[in-house]
Amino acid sequence: MIPQTGRTIGRVAYGTVADLTNAQIADAFEELADLYELDGAVQYRVIAYRNAARTVRDTSVSVAALARNGKITDLPGIGKTLEEKVLALDESGDIPSAVKLRAKIPVGLISVMRLPGFGPKRAKRLYDEIGVDSLDALRAAVEAGRLRELRGFGAKAEENLRKVLAEHSEDGPAQRVVLSRALAAAEEIVTALRAHPAADRVEAAGSLRRWADSVKDLDIIATASDPVALSRALAELEIVETVHQTGDAGARVSTHAGMKVDLKVVEPDQFGNVLQHFTGAKAHNVALREQAVRRGMHVSEYGILDDATGETLRCATEEEVYSALGLPWIPPELREGRGELEAAALGKLPDLIELDDLRGDLHSHTTTSDGKQTAEEMVAAAQERGLDYLAITDHSATHGFGDHVTEDHLRERIEEIRALNERLDGFTLLIGTETNILPDGSPDYSDAVLAELDWVIASVHTSFNMTRENMTARIVAAAEHPLIDAIGHPTGRKISKRPPYDVDLEKVIEAAAKAGTMIEINASPNRRDLNDVHARAAAEAGVRILINSDAHSTDELDNRRYGVATARRAWLTADHVANTRTWKQLQKLRKSR
Repeated sequence: MIPQTGRTIGRVAYGTVADLTNAQIADAFEELADLYELDGAVQYRVIAYRNAARTVRDTSVSVAALARNGKITDLPGIGKTLEEKVLALDESGDIPSAVKLRAKIPVGLISVMRLPGFGPKRAKRLYDEIGVDSLDALRAAVEAGRLRELRGFGAKAEENLRKVLAEHSEDGPAQRVVLSRALAAAEEIVTALRAHPAADRVEAAGSLRRWADSVKDLDIIATASDPVALSRALAELEIVETVHQTGDAGARVSTHAGMKVDLKVVEPDQFGNVLQHFTGAKAHNVALREQAVRRGMHVSEYGILDDATGETLRCATEEEVYSALGLPWIPPELREGRGELEAAALGKLPDLIELDDLRGDLHSHTTTSDGKQTAEEMVAAAQERGLDYLAITDHSATHGFGDHVTEDHLRERIEEIRALNERLDGFTLLIGTETNILPDGSPDYSDAVLAELDWVIASVHTSFNMTRENMTARIVAAAEHPLIDAIGHPTGRKISKRPPYDVDLEKVIEAAAKAGTMIEINASPNRRDLNDVHARAAAEAGVRILINSDAHSTDELDNRRYGVATARRAWLTADHVANTRTWKQLQKLRKSR
């Protein structure tokens, strides 16, 4: 057992105590952004506060301490105005502008605004028209049938809203952290602990090790020559904000970003048992235990009990755990209780795709639309990462970029990219587009322009709230279009922020397979769309899968690792993924134009 030492608010650093947490500051900025948006403020102000909240959450040191020391403006996107607000929050516990806005706008309206499919305008309309000022008020209005009276609502919308409300409280749904943010914290912690002289083995476990879409907390398993020293080392890391418990079996802490971290220090001969157990998933472990029982054994984090002898086998590695149960080691990404044990027993586990298998990226953006870098800069970054080809697929006009991407401008861009490609040695730069799929299923560029491009990926970027039947017909029509090579982020979801739109993916996959249209795993860590379940179904239906970064900057080319993680969770091999091939080889897989 880890002894309880009492909760510490903040941690001592440079002689100060950071009572105001980063999470509290970020929440205050998010609330201010919400209140300003409900009040109809100019969008740049709202965006500034949302960006500031993100910066604060991702900062691994105390932002309050930085503000007190006059160093907060060193953080990106934090200027003097925001510095003043942090200092006011630190000194008085509130921000004056937030106090004024709360006097005008019910705070409960923020929870309504954050519901899937809502937003500030819809929430404000419910408040103005029927007095809905909280989730409880909205529940009462739904039960009374009052929403049916409003334009834009109806019986079906009311039923969908009833389901959404069942999953939400005034504080929102259970909070999870998108994998990219959790992974950054885990890598910092694991690297620091491995460098400690007392450390022997240190590994992250849990859903993070399985590369799930999001993570609730961090589990770290370790062995050490001095467990107490290693536990103290975790508590003293700069990324740690609060120490909850520490002792000779580990520690529990929280980071400045609000993530809970649980370090378990175990005996070396038990490391494999504990790592396997806490990696999960629950469904995998349950199936493993049931299989073990049929063999006369009981599996737990403490070891493998042989019923016949009464002896418990403790394993230093996971390979030993699975071997004792008559199985080969199973990659963590497959441990979801989806038939992996049966496949392992038959020797049919797939040879999963690796990041180095990817030869090209067929979805990226530049300053022509909403990217941060030029085509030349994106090419250099792609070459540094060992890629052989890159498609520039800037957004089209109906995505909101107007004159920048008209058909005439796109024709000019074709010539620019082709001229740049001629100057490249051993690398292929392609000119394409991410065309918007219009509500009727047609692309928002003419066929004449699309035919001039090297590559066309089509995605839904507008009119998300269509019926299931109409949204399905819309994407199916795009998949059947002879000049569309691939469907991008097919469900439109944004993890923990926006649910997928209502679409029958089985019909989309069927249409794509028949037409020879590829479907993308969009590797943006906030999307990972297709998800692993749908990607597996698509591959099994014969659809060629793409793993694309959707990079809007050079750094975001590294998003590909999240797409590869999704593909691995989908049981995909390199052969399933089209852009593991050279561009010349991939062209042979495309539908004939």
